[in-house]
Amino acid sequence: MKIGYARVSTAAQDSSIQVDLLVKEGVDRDGVYVDHGISGRQTRRPGLDNAINAAREGDVFCVTKLDRLSRSAGDLHETVKRLAAKGVALSIDGKIYDPTDPMGKMFIGVLGLMAEFESDLIRSRTRDAVAAAAAAAAGKMKGRQHKLTPEERAYLLQTYETGQFKIETLCRNTGLKRSALYANIELARTERDTERLPAL
Repeated sequence: MKIGYARVSTAAQDSSIQVDLLVKEGVDRDGVYVDHGISGRQTRRPGLDNAINAAREGDVFCVTKLDRLSRSAGDLHETVKRLAAKGVALSIDGKIYDPTDPMGKMFIGVLGLMAEFESDLIRSRTRDAVAAAAAAAAGKMKGRQHKLTPEERAYLLQTYETGQFKIETLCRNTGLKRSALYANIELARTERDTERLPAL
């Protein structure tokens, strides 16, 4: 039997893409457990706990990407230990790893370190982008290029959706022309909807 787990970092994000991918992998839709608005670094994830509790020996625990399961190597290690203790294999994007097998355990460990590194990198870039955007809002940043980074687009979209600023003000503060501003806003929406946008 296959057990599925999906997670989105913010309540505004949609988990349906992950759920559909898990169903395509052979997971019954009723067998997919979801955590909404919960970071991968949080230790308390009810959906994850319920999914692991539902797994039985010989089952396969499925996630679409490793970062859906955890953003911390230490936390991932504990989760894998729980699965291994129950005799449950781990499937990441359709590739099955046996946590009781030395090679499988090694690959999962390496992937966990990569996920944690990526998470730390995103957090660092996000902090820099927020600081840069705050400087722009204060009128301290000039001559922005037409294409923003994903983190800057995320901040721009959040600012735009508050409705507190006129388009002219956003254009002046970001250094973008009106057409470029709207293009970045639409791109940010697309990234958010497909979960490529890091949560702020």
